[in-house]
Amino acid sequence: MYEFSWWWMFFLLPLPWLVRWLLKPAEQSGVALRVPFLQDFLQQGVVKGQSLLTRLALLCAALAWIGLLTAVARPVWVGDAVALPAAGRDLMLAVDLSGSMQEQDFRINQQVVDRLAATKLVASEFISQRTGDRVGLVLFGDQAYLQAPLTFDRETVRTLLGESAIGLAGERTAIGDAIGLALKRLQDSPEKNRVLILMTDGANTAGSVSPLEAAEMAATAGLKIYTVGIGSESQSTRNVLGFNLVNPNAELDERLLRAVADKTGGRYFRARDTEEFQRIYAELDRLEPVEVEAGEWRPQQELFRWPLLAALGLGLGAFLLRLEAGL
Repeated sequence: MYEFSWWWMFFLLPLPWLVRWLLKPAEQSGVALRVPFLQDFLQQGVVKGQSLLTRLALLCAALAWIGLLTAVARPVWVGDAVALPAAGRDLMLAVDLSGSMQEQDFRINQQVVDRLAATKLVASEFISQRTGDRVGLVLFGDQAYLQAPLTFDRETVRTLLGESAIGLAGERTAIGDAIGLALKRLQDSPEKNRVLILMTDGANTAGSVSPLEAAEMAATAGLKIYTVGIGSESQSTRNVLGFNLVNPNAELDERLLRAVADKTGGRYFRARDTEEFQRIYAELDRLEPVEVEAGEWRPQQELFRWPLLAALGLGLGAFLLRLEAGL
């Protein structure tokens, strides 16, 4: 339906007629010339033509004034109500891009892939299911970087996650800086809605903030942190004597990740393979949403341009008609 945001502007409609009625017309002085009788008939035709042009000019001016007031009153087209999400969280994902994430100890469709590829696959599916949540993305290595601010546009976050590459943020692991940056981006969110999911395969080896200090600040601010340790516990490698079992994830600091999660009321998970990774995200996806008051939004389209253009055209027409009438 149509609405006028400033409908009271129509009270100015009689303003030109009030000005005309209150102000005296300017006195005209001149010398009257008497013309021959035949010329009087010719002048009558000219006067009639001028009178018609004058009336048309006044009509155009009046319509131009109405169009101008209509534009100033801000007409808008209001669409049907659109329901807003009744529940949701502000969810930040922090993904490790350090050099150790290139370790190939995961399998996707019977193909061996590195840890980052497995993280992208499962995290992308998780993001696509977070209907009603605002999702953001932090990438960290030597330092932490905000790749995507909190947004309802989950497809963009998935795209940015898919474009991330190992070593893009450096070779080491700054877990504390990642927590600190996520906390900074979530500080304006409702306290009960803040969640950080931090995924790493190593220990804190870089950064200016200790992970435990960052966790203390997060706990004070009401940020709940879920930590995910990535990597298998054993891997078969070939050597001159045959095959040997090694632990490719010996550097994973599980004690630190568990302490960070415990301080903030979250949980620590261990992702040893793709199936376990998927189970972790399935459990995270069942996080109880915080109920908020449901609302609605009506899309609006501004229409003031059309009466404004009509007013300009009519005003120009009135001016040209007055010139033609010799006024």
